Amino acid sequence: VLMGLPTSIYALGLGQVWIPVGLAIGYTISWIVEAPRLRRFSIVANDSITIPQYLTNRFLSKSKALQVICAVVFLVAYTVYAASSVKACGTLFHTVIGIKESTAMYIATVIIVGYTFLGGFNAVCWTDFFQGMLMLLALLTAPIVALFAMRGADFTPLAPVVTGEHYYSLLSTGKWDWGSISDIVSGFGWGLGYLGMPHILVRYMSIRSEKEMKKSCIVGSTWTALILIMASAVALVGHEYLGTYLDDGSKSLIFVYMVRSLFPALLSGVLLSAILAASMSTADSQLLASSSAFASDVYKPVFRKNASNKEMLWAGRIIVAVISVVALVIALSPNCKGIMALVECAWAAFGSAFGPTIVLALYWKRFTYKGAVAGIVGGFVTDALWYAFLSESTGLYEIIPGFAVGLAAAVIVSLLDRKPSKEVEEMFEAAQEKTE
Repeated sequence: VLMGLPTSIYALGLGQVWIPVGLAIGYTISWIVEAPRLRRFSIVANDSITIPQYLTNRFLSKSKALQVICAVVFLVAYTVYAASSVKACGTLFHTVIGIKESTAMYIATVIIVGYTFLGGFNAVCWTDFFQGMLMLLALLTAPIVALFAMRGADFTPLAPVVTGEHYYSLLSTGKWDWGSISDIVSGFGWGLGYLGMPHILVRYMSIRSEKEMKKSCIVGSTWTALILIMASAVALVGHEYLGTYLDDGSKSLIFVYMVRSLFPALLSGVLLSAILAASMSTADSQLLASSSAFASDVYKPVFRKNASNKEMLWAGRIIVAVISVVALVIALSPNCKGIMALVECAWAAFGSAFGPTIVLALYWKRFTYKGAVAGIVGGFVTDALWYAFLSESTGLYEIIPGFAVGLAAAVIVSLLDRKPSKEVEEMFEAAQEKTE
């Protein structure tokens, strides 16, 4: 929202606004459709604290296959996702204070790993809260101040404003052809990601009581809607304020350049730290989710059944360090396509793999363990293959076919499989009735 999304709208026009529209709708739907049931179900399913745990306990299965598969998807997708945070930190420090980009990435990685080690889930929630408020302040301030500055009689853009023929059209090509339709469908497809995003779903499971669910839904959805609206405003206002000042290599810095040209140094430093806050709050949530999944769902049940809590803590810390190092390597790679591209890959992987399975597990009594495995594997593999071979030629975001195949695979395999046991069906019914 501070670097990736504004870049897309700034560079390509209003036709990209379907991405924030899809995200806002998808997040609200996930709160309404998933949050209340997932919280209740996670309690009934042996007080599950991770998504792989919940899915395994949901079917009362002794098999560890699902937990291992989930952990593999976590490690792959979260590594790519964390790379976007490291990349953002490197770009920010290089632009603002001139540190070599690679050096800044090394420093950012050490800091993120260090404070993820020091805090647990509670610490991550509190730091996310304060960092989220800083992000909101920055996004509310920059475009509004820029609009006032542009009203001045002596205002001139930093560079000539060149507007494409269809820049301000909601149809990216100016007409109802496949290019516009694929952008609209792909934009709404971003919303599907929320249905399977583990580090967000875990927050639903952790809400203190069901009485707070409605308030949490209102706060979360409102904050996200504001953030997405203002991120879009940064792009559109920045287009008129900066003109063609930014070339292809620096378009991700639209928010940075706006803030630095509008505010005195001290205030611009505070507002620009919102980018650091966004990167760190995203990275720590991802690292915590992946480490807990590895320690709780792979290390203890598969390798060390009698592992102590301290041993599991260190297993989680080691996996945090490993993911961070690999993420750093990806961010440093000359072939890295940038922040938005990294987020797109990870977002689609999670939405395709877990979205259909989570929804079916919450709403369909006939859903089976083998169906869940098929849904996760089918969605993830389809997403990866579509990204590798068909994404560019079709223009369709890979989460759409990935989600569709994952859903179909889960349903078909469940129907071919024998019905869940009576105990599983009773647990499903108990989860529907449980209230607080």
